[in-house]
Amino acid sequence: MKLYRSLVRSALVVAGLSLAALPVVAADAGYQDLGLMQGFPPDADKRVLRSNFMEAPRNRWAFQHIRELQPTREIWRGDGPASTLRAKPLDLGPVKGSVREGRVITLDQFLDESHTDGFLILHRGRVVFERYMNGQQRHVQHQMFSATKSFVGTTMLALVSEGKVDPGRTVGSYIPELQKSAFGDATVQQVLDMTTGVSYTEAYDDPDSDIWRYGRVFGLWGVLPPGYTGPRTIYDYLPTLEKKGEHGHGFHYVTPNTDVLGWIIRRVTGKSVDQNIAERFLQPIGAERDAYIWLDGEGNEMAGGGLNITARDAARFGQMILQGGLYNGKRVLPSAVVKRIFEPGDPAVFTRFYPGDPWYGPIASSYHNQWWHFGNAHKAVSAIGVHGQYIYLDPVAQMVVVKQSSSPDAEGGANGSNDTDGPLLYQAIAEHLIRLTGGTRPAPAPPGS
Repeated sequence: MKLYRSLVRSALVVAGLSLAALPVVAADAGYQDLGLMQGFPPDADKRVLRSNFMEAPRNRWAFQHIRELQPTREIWRGDGPASTLRAKPLDLGPVKGSVREGRVITLDQFLDESHTDGFLILHRGRVVFERYMNGQQRHVQHQMFSATKSFVGTTMLALVSEGKVDPGRTVGSYIPELQKSAFGDATVQQVLDMTTGVSYTEAYDDPDSDIWRYGRVFGLWGVLPPGYTGPRTIYDYLPTLEKKGEHGHGFHYVTPNTDVLGWIIRRVTGKSVDQNIAERFLQPIGAERDAYIWLDGEGNEMAGGGLNITARDAARFGQMILQGGLYNGKRVLPSAVVKRIFEPGDPAVFTRFYPGDPWYGPIASSYHNQWWHFGNAHKAVSAIGVHGQYIYLDPVAQMVVVKQSSSPDAEGGANGSNDTDGPLLYQAIAEHLIRLTGGTRPAPAPPGS
């Protein structure tokens, strides 16, 4: 979640642009209303380019069109039929929940004010609510940013279950190229939990910071500046990161951790992360559409945040996990893997570097195996990506929520509705769905137990 905090704001400052110069955007103003990329050719000030696509409001168009801006690779759904998502529509728009600062809002209001593109709820495997906004359609693959990490973490857990990876072994024992880096003596489990001791700066107003170097590898800033001599691929970049502190001491959100996992996956399986996602998840669950993944300039996938997928296929992935690894008549994941997904991390380790933070602890309770855990009554878990991407799993209500958004804020900020209001409202919706079904609750044991 820390990867892109204030990313757009700082990018503009460094570029010498005034924040006030950007148009004031109504919460429900879609890219078509704004005239972005409309007509041929679009007006010069309405064009979305590799150099400006992370700026609000241009991101309202960009997050549905990443493959038109960046190099990507297809994640093949296979040639089998799409699995059926049965529908049982419910009028959930008026459902209310208490959110930040004691506000009470409806789901309709939340969707309008949080720059929603796609939103879908499954209850007990059926689509009970589905809405598309900002020009998005059901077939559109949307940028998921760090929600990608949960697909990668789940792939790694599957490899652990298969005996192909030992989570207690060091990264250096799998990837000798990283032996002298920050990750060399970290265990795979510490990388999964983001408790590695890494000297990693997230100073978004400093083009020399680590986050900017990571972004340059994947073209976040467009064409590399003249005279650039830094890393050009993710595999050149990762060895440059140095150790700081003690592994396992505290949770420190560093996206390159997931790219390290991606490297191990490649080394162990001989296949790219996206090929693993295709074969292990998309094809067995009967995805409706191919997904795709963002690449660096030499065709290496952004394991830390490059997945683009439809809301319905993201929901299928979540439903498979809620069903203990079973989907479409197939065993997709071992039940032991699903059980590990729902096992929470250590809350003391999680909050060690974020004392008093209003989100770390009060909203999210831990991070484990590349999944976020919530301390609410249902012990929900979620894949989360910046700018409002969620695959939220409630094991008690048997509910999957998928939210795809193009918020101007990466996280928090003045528009913290996705990260704070969202989980609070999802709990209220879960309670509402339980009441609709006569108040019956499945056993609270997590799927796979």
